[in-house]
Amino acid sequence: MPEALLGEARDTTRRVARTFALACRLLPRELRDDVYLLYLVFRTLDDAVDEGRPDAPETVAAVEDWCAGAPARGREATILEELSARRTIPRGAMADFCAGMREDLSGRVIRTEEELDRYCYRVAGTVGVVMAHVLGTDDDARAMPAAAALGKAMQRTNILRDIDEDRAEGRVYVPVETIERYGSLEPGRREGLMRDGIARADALYAEGVAGIPHLRCGRRAIAAAAVMYQEILRQIEREGYGRRPGRAVVAPRRKVVVAARALAGPRRPGAASVRAAA
Repeated sequence: MPEALLGEARDTTRRVARTFALACRLLPRELRDDVYLLYLVFRTLDDAVDEGRPDAPETVAAVEDWCAGAPARGREATILEELSARRTIPRGAMADFCAGMREDLSGRVIRTEEELDRYCYRVAGTVGVVMAHVLGTDDDARAMPAAAALGKAMQRTNILRDIDEDRAEGRVYVPVETIERYGSLEPGRREGLMRDGIARADALYAEGVAGIPHLRCGRRAIAAAAVMYQEILRQIEREGYGRRPGRAVVAPRRKVVVAARALAGPRRPGAASVRAAA
């Protein structure tokens, strides 16, 4: 892999996915670099779609074609082809991720929690599944559903954190039925909606963390990523469930402390399961 491309992958992960980058430090170097490259593929596709780039449909199509067995074309498919020579890259999960990108390209409105769950699987649960294949498992039947659940938990966390930012860009990921049930997305009027979303995400985190012991490698890194990302939900709670506009931000030092405490041992209810996963 060209050193310039690997450098871009490292820089992209550290710049755009700070929580994930912190967790990646716990991975062996040779595996860490491949994870950075995978992240670059996912990030490039997601950014192309989110930013409405003219080449977004073709960028997604190139990966879809690779998933269907066609020769690699384009940077992202070429990275996947090279990675697949030394890691297991599940093409079905990658194809499902591309289906999620197609949903975003179409501007499809999410109407029900079931539709949101499917969307979260496509754009994030698939990332968990790909990661689990790369890290290896001792029981795919248990590890893969858990990996998908953890990805979905993180995507639901993103949605709750970014409500105002997404609305400013004309995007709403909270289901229509949920908005109607609780009455509003407006700051100061969305506590019920936020509580509901946090409960759903926390349940997915619990399911996801339960599968981490089945990973052959990277258990500490994934456990750290899970607890640091889940802390965003706790920050939303501390700030009053969206009482004020803007995104909830967990300070980097807080992330490190939370991860260190969780991996070191049980300090609060629920921490024991994270330690066992690590």
